[in-house]
Amino acid sequence: MTRETVTLHVPEQLFIRLRQAAEATRRPLNDVILRSLEIGSPPRWDDAPPEFQADLAALDRLDDETLWLIARSQADDTEMARYQQLLDMNANDEVSAHGRDELECLRNRYDSQMLQKAQAVALLRWRGHQVPPDLVAPA
Repeated sequence: MTRETVTLHVPEQLFIRLRQAAEATRRPLNDVILRSLEIGSPPRWDDAPPEFQADLAALDRLDDETLWLIARSQADDTEMARYQQLLDMNANDEVSAHGRDELECLRNRYDSQMLQKAQAVALLRWRGHQVPPDLVAPA
């Protein structure tokens, strides 16, 4: 197979993400760049709401084992039951101001967890792993 040398000027943000992926996977930067050219760049996180972007960006630096833990994580049953209770109360205009604050807090926690799970799955796929269907779609 013939190889060609290319000088490529890339934006600093893209270079940093590629370097982080190389470090996280313990692979040479050149291999990561070639993989990126083959299948695209790592999943984007900058389309997410601003309050979640830092946490999603941090996932780029994690090793595969940690990403698998995030991808397989589950919401706390007690918190989810309370969240549903507050949603029902809110729908019936029966939630207090304190309850609305709690609902917002739980919603943000749940949204953050779901976005992190989705990003972890996307990163694992990008890194070449086969992800079981039950991790892709919520149960």
